[in-house]
Formats: sequence, structure tokens, C-alpha cells
Amino acid sequence: MRREMNANKCKAHHHSCKLMGCHFVITAIDSNPGLAWKGIRAAESEILRIEQLISSWKEDSETSSINRNAGIRPVRVSTELFQLIERSIRISDLTSGAFDMSGTLARFYWKSDCSEQDYLSQSKIEKLRDLINYRLIQLDEDLDTVYLSKKGMKIGFGGIGKGYAAQMAKHVMIEEGIHSGLINASGDLMCWGNPPNRESWSIKIPDPVKIEDSILQFSIPEGSIVTSGSHYNYVLIDGVRHSHIVDPRTGIPIKDEKSVSVLSPSPEFADAMATALSVMEMSEGISLVDQINGVECLMIDQKSELNYSNGLSEKFRNEDNK
Repeated sequence: MRREMNANKCKAHHHSCKLMGCHFVITAIDSNPGLAWKGIRAAESEILRIEQLISSWKEDSETSSINRNAGIRPVRVSTELFQLIERSIRISDLTSGAFDMSGTLARFYWKSDCSEQDYLSQSKIEKLRDLINYRLIQLDEDLDTVYLSKKGMKIGFGGIGKGYAAQMAKHVMIEEGIHSGLINASGDLMCWGNPPNRESWSIKIPDPVKIEDSILQFSIPEGSIVTSGSHYNYVLIDGVRHSHIVDPRTGIPIKDEKSVSVLSPSPEFADAMATALSVMEMSEGISLVDQINGVECLMIDQKSELNYSNGLSEKFRNEDNK
């Protein structure tokens, strides 16, 4: 039974930590500090568990085992990882390959440390592209095995992993009795319930040019919002900013300062879609989102002009008329 709480006594308890290679802030809203911190510790443990499961950098992870055996043999994995890969492939189909978990190999070619670098040779790009194709990921549902059919292929969860971790962290916090909270994974947000003495969560979208400023602020009752862009991670090549986001269809990083924010009930889906929309043409991306129930997006172009999906556009029109 859900515990009744006095809203006036509820406080936000925050925990900042580095997980999955990025900065997380886990927030529990409750009048009982002991319960709040129990929920926060459970969330942190869950994120660490997922990192061990999906990490391509940890040699003993299931993902690393899949990658080591590319072109050699199928690898049996946990049902949890198998289903996450299945969902990733469905998003690849939905986005016509704009999201592709095998495109993670591009990260080994482009080191996003904000230093000046040279262009890749055409031969290296062609070699890279030959190993990026989600259709070459073979799944056996009866055995829960995953097989990368070309030697040298790799999969990774950089475009969906933080969202999945936030989703699972929320679940364990609710199981611990935390009915209001927020998971902030380096700006990718998952919120539920209510903040103290308020009915909704205030969200700020960063300006892709002046990242210390917000370009838009609005409120959501609950759900997730993920923002993707080249504000923080990029390399300079001949003085031109290249994003850490690589188009899996070309093997080449995107070059503009476009920012994409996706709102969805699922942070996992929002994470993957923000990655996909970053490499898609703006009109194509918004048209796709308009066909998905419960999902909205905001895309900011190089001129800092705001482009909304139909649902968000209607939301702001209605608010302007109030």
C-alpha cells in the first residue's frame, strides 16, 4: 500500500556520483530521510549493475564477450541484455538505421577530447562503414544468443544505455517506497511524482551555442526528456566543430550545432531517439516523431531557431493563449 505523506514535510535528498562514465544526480523526494537515502543507494547499485552488464570497456561484461566473439561464434547472454538488444534493433528499424548500436565502432576512430585532429582517410571510413550494420546482429530467441556476423564488429549502448539505467533506477526506487524523484544522467532526465510543494517539474533546454544559458524552459508532470547535441563533446578538424555523434550510415560525425530534445514516458526510448534524430534531417525527424504516440521533440537548428513536433507546438500555443 502506498504510504501517505505530508506534502509540506517532503524534502528533496540529492546524491551526486559518477556512473557509466558520466555525472549522475539521484534525487529522492520524501519526508523520511532514512527511506530517501535507502532509495538513492538502491538506485546507485542498480545503475552499477547495469553498467557491468552493458559496458563494452569492462572485459568481463556480456557485451565485451559478444564483441570478442564477432565473426567467431554466438554468445549466450542474460535475458535482460538480449531483450535490450532486441529493442535497440527495433529502434534501428524505426529510424531506418539512424540509430545503430553497431555504430559504436566509430567512437574508436574519433576521440572526442576537444583537440584539433585530421580527417580520416577514405579507406579508413570505408573500412568503418563495412562493420556498421545492425542487420548483421543475429539473435536466437530460443537460446538467447547474440552473434555479430563480421569479425571486427562491435556493439555498444552509448546511445541508449543511460536511458535504460535511469528507467531501471526509477523502478527500484519505487519498489523502495520513493514515489517522487528524479534521475539526472548528465542532463538526461527521468522524473516522476511531484517535487516539494509543486505539481510539476521545471525543465530547462540548454542553448546549443551558449551552453551556460537555457533557450527554453517549461514544465512536465512526469516522464523523461533527453537532449543530444555537440555542446560538450566534439573535436575540431580544420577549425570546424565535429560532434561526438557519428552518423552510423556514413561513419562520419555530424558537423552542425543542432540540438535535439526528446520527451517520452520511457527514458530508454528517448535516449535512442535523441541519438537518431541528431543525424536525421530535421523535417524527416519531426515527421517521424509526429507518428509516435506519447513522444514529442524539440530540434534547434544552427540559427538557434526552435522547431517543435506537433504535440509540443500545440502545448506552447495553448500556454501562450492562457
